[in-house]
Amino acid sequence: MLSALDRRDRPPEEGAAAGLQGFAVDKTFLSSLKGILLETELDFLRCVSAIIIFLVVSFAAVTSRDGAAIAAFVFGIILVSVFAYDAFRIYRTEITPRATQGDQQ
Repeated sequence: MLSALDRRDRPPEEGAAAGLQGFAVDKTFLSSLKGILLETELDFLRCVSAIIIFLVVSFAAVTSRDGAAIAAFVFGIILVSVFAYDAFRIYRTEITPRATQGDQQ
C-alpha cells in the first residue's frame, strides 16, 4: 500500500486522474465578460434566496408568540432588509450598466 508521500513523488497518472483535471477553476473564463456576469448573477441569486429563506423563517418564528420568537422575527426582518439592499446595489451597479452598454453597441 502506498502512502501519501509515495504518491506525491510519483508523476501524475494518466487515465482516470487526468480526467479530474477538468474540474479545476478556469481563471481565464472567470476573468472574461461571461465569467464576471455569471459571478454577478450568482451573487444576485444568493441575495434573493436569502431574502426568501429569512422571510419564511421569520414569519414561522413569530407564530409561536414567545419573546425570543418576536426577537428572531425582528432580527430576520433586519436581515431581509440588508439582503434586499445588497441585491438592489448588485442589480444597479453590476447588471444594469452591462445591459445598457450592450444596447449601445
